[in-house]
Amino acid sequence: MDDVEKAILISFDESGAIDSELKSQAVNFCGQLKETPSICSLCIEKLCFCKLVQVQFWCLQTLHEIIRVKYGSMSLEEKNFIRKSVFSMACLEGIDGKMCSILESPAFIKNKLAQVLVTLIYYEYPMIWSSVFVDFLPHLSKGAVVIDMFSRLLNALDDELISMDYPRTPEEVAVAGRVKDAMRQQCVAQIVRAWYDIVSMYRNSDPEICSTVLGCMSRYVSWIDIGLIVNDLFIPLLFELILVDGLSEQVRAAAAGCVLAVVSKRMDAQSKVSLLKSLQISRVFGLISDDNDSELVSRVAALITGYAVEVLECSKRVNSEDAKVVSMELLDEVLPTVFYVMQNCEMDAAFSIVQFLSGYVATMKTLSPLQEKQMLHISQILEVIRTQIRYDPMYRNNLDILDKIGIEEEDRMVEFRKDLFVLLRNVGRVAPEVTQVFIRNSLASAIASSSDRNVEEVEAALSLLYALGESMTDEAMRVGTGMLSELVTNLLSTRFPCHSNRVVALVYLETINRYLKFVQENTQYIPLVLAAFLDERGIHHPNIYVSRRASYLFMRVVKLLKSKLVPFIETILQSLQDIVARFTSMNFASKEPAGSEDGAHIFEAIGLLIGMEDVPLEKQSDYLSSLLTPFCQQVEAVLMNAKGLNPEESPLKIANIQQIIVAINALSKGFSERLVTASRPAIGHMFKQTLDVLLQILVVFPKVDSLRTKVLSFIHRMVDTLGASVFPYLPKAMEQLLAESEPKEMVGFLVLLNQLICKFSTLVYDILEEVFPAIAGRVFIAIRKVSDSAGPEANTEEIRELQELQKTFYTFLHVITTHDLSSVFLSPRSRSFLNSIMQLLLHTSCHHKDITTRKACVQIFIRLTKDWCSRPYGEEKVPGFQSFMIETFATNCCLYSVLDRSFEFGDANTLVLFGEIILAQKVMYEKFGDDFLVHFVSKGFPSAHCPQNLAEQYCQKLKGSDIKALRSFYQKHIENLRLQQNGSLVFR
Repeated sequence: MDDVEKAILISFDESGAIDSELKSQAVNFCGQLKETPSICSLCIEKLCFCKLVQVQFWCLQTLHEIIRVKYGSMSLEEKNFIRKSVFSMACLEGIDGKMCSILESPAFIKNKLAQVLVTLIYYEYPMIWSSVFVDFLPHLSKGAVVIDMFSRLLNALDDELISMDYPRTPEEVAVAGRVKDAMRQQCVAQIVRAWYDIVSMYRNSDPEICSTVLGCMSRYVSWIDIGLIVNDLFIPLLFELILVDGLSEQVRAAAAGCVLAVVSKRMDAQSKVSLLKSLQISRVFGLISDDNDSELVSRVAALITGYAVEVLECSKRVNSEDAKVVSMELLDEVLPTVFYVMQNCEMDAAFSIVQFLSGYVATMKTLSPLQEKQMLHISQILEVIRTQIRYDPMYRNNLDILDKIGIEEEDRMVEFRKDLFVLLRNVGRVAPEVTQVFIRNSLASAIASSSDRNVEEVEAALSLLYALGESMTDEAMRVGTGMLSELVTNLLSTRFPCHSNRVVALVYLETINRYLKFVQENTQYIPLVLAAFLDERGIHHPNIYVSRRASYLFMRVVKLLKSKLVPFIETILQSLQDIVARFTSMNFASKEPAGSEDGAHIFEAIGLLIGMEDVPLEKQSDYLSSLLTPFCQQVEAVLMNAKGLNPEESPLKIANIQQIIVAINALSKGFSERLVTASRPAIGHMFKQTLDVLLQILVVFPKVDSLRTKVLSFIHRMVDTLGASVFPYLPKAMEQLLAESEPKEMVGFLVLLNQLICKFSTLVYDILEEVFPAIAGRVFIAIRKVSDSAGPEANTEEIRELQELQKTFYTFLHVITTHDLSSVFLSPRSRSFLNSIMQLLLHTSCHHKDITTRKACVQIFIRLTKDWCSRPYGEEKVPGFQSFMIETFATNCCLYSVLDRSFEFGDANTLVLFGEIILAQKVMYEKFGDDFLVHFVSKGFPSAHCPQNLAEQYCQKLKGSDIKALRSFYQKHIENLRLQQNGSLVFR
């Protein structure tokens, strides 16, 4: 072993036994070798005499790199030497009388040799080395070793150059075209003949070389003359190989791959139909058996599905009626086997079941009525869908307890089913009766199936019924088109033995909900619906996920059926007594996350039921009292003993109160403002009493955020429910809510005030006048903290909360001004904040990064101008406001801020803001007249280097009535000023 071989071995070492410095030296030595002039000769020599695979690989890799990178600068002799040497190695020829043993090396060495040959072909075929393939063919007689090498060469040529499965450069595409053209003209026919002879000769004696050649051939079918394969010699041979029992499965599978390549070849649709018919593909149907894991069955399955895809495609593309008839006959012939394959075999990754079946169903849309055979195919398609959407029983427990594996499988199946359900709905439109009969029978057979399968069978059948409902119109659902009446009756009256399973129980309830429109018209089914939701199949199901979902869905049932449920209210309330008690019990509260609202849908459903005007007042009062009275008593008991609570009891009691507030809040959603204030004030009185009790919570537990949030939510609800009659309770609520000044709490308080202002407008003036000074004081302290913080350290939870408060404050100011309440700012206690508010709004309207916030601030200024400034010019309502607007706001916001290049006219939101800035100028001119115009044109424009003629045009546009023309002119004006000043203006 010489130094070169040692260095190569060391450089390839991965054992870790070699010193890293030594390995680095070896790598450097090998790298320097590649730069020596005699490197090609050295590589050829080592390939002839050295049997170390590392050395062989390094030499071939080096030759490959040199040809690829330096081919243009190599001498003619060097090229001839490399070409002759590597070709001799591949053909088992001697080099200078010495036989090279490289074809005895492992597969990866032979693949590397093939890669070197392909690189030479890339540069030299056919202009320089025109005989490479023709010269190779005679050597195939040397046996399997050379045949194998020739196949590797053709495979490498496909991988490296011809196949379009890999991204290619334009140059590579051009070279591939050149190589293919030359091969077609010169040697393809001889290569195909050689393939035929080899397969015929070696089919029994050497199945491996036979399948290698067939695999190679299947790559080339797509671009060679199809007549070389589709003839009386080759096609019979291929089918014989596929069909002969006892022959190697490897060979039979490879032959099927070749026929698939023939089937998939692109050609004129008319010719394709003739080709597909001539293949008599039905010969291979019998090979699809129960042994679905075998390579042969897998390849034949791929052949059959590939054939079906091509036939279907041809049926769409052919023009003649005869060809259409033939293609549909071929499709009818192959479809039963395709359906079997879809349900029983491992599918080829390239074949999309949904895509194929959707294509086939689409062909039926124009046919009416469908023939018996097509009806049968529809049933088989439905069977395929059912099989595909069925869960694997191995996941049953995971899905039931919903562990990590169960969640992953459920998510996967939801995604996987989407396209299949689209297909189902398409089938349902083409053949509604067949679809409904199939689903009815599926349900029946699922119920009768063995216990080891019926969970998955029932879930799949119910999922089909649910998906079918998605494609039905409301009208079809109401009248019970087709067998719908029977399907819904079966659904509601059937007790599935596997109902305790989570996935079955959930899809059952979802499916009932899907068909509620039918029940709405056919009220005789209401008792069955109620039973399903109220017994152990629904709300009383032992699985918490099911019972919670059932609560939500039951609320939807009540929303839809409403007055039709009045006769059943007593029954429903009795059934829910234990649920109501459990939700607000200590035991439930201790197990639930704090303030969980998962069970609150039941109370919303009860509220919707008992809150209807169809319920007699006396009954309504009794129902509501039976719920509110014990709730309030529980809260009052905790509040009375709050000081005596020990640390262990306190969290439980607080959680208990939270659950009660959640329940009352949900319950109140069923009662309208009209009912509780106008038609039945006694009901309103009960809610007022409840509000009075719950407001005590803020006094007793002022520091408990979770309780405060829940009470605030209930106040929001009572504002909507009680209307103006809530006013007497607001001062007490405001006092307690204002007692806490944390940003988060202040945001909640401002949102409540916004609701009050939007609902009652000027009626809340007194309340607002009372609380505004405290709000403004706290907000300005918070804003100072935000402005003082900068850099990465400013991105804290506290700063984010303060920023949220600032944003909510802008909304609050906007709501005040747009609801005729701007005089609040001028009240004696609030007036001291006026300057701060103006400066904040000015800065925000010019510089805030959120464009919608800037827009809101500009709108506030517009509204204040309209409210506080009379025209013609009279006594100032707010001294100094007019001069502030003219001298400060107009120049800074209407001119400087829009001149800044960060003001992007290409942004839609910015254009809306620009529209408000134009409106502001218009309003200022209307209110302030020439005072505004003279100052803006004589002081503002010159500072922005605006030419006199443009200033005059601006005056004309502003005085005109066309605001769109003003906007368009001003935008162009600003853009021109930007170009003119080119950044020279320093904005204030």
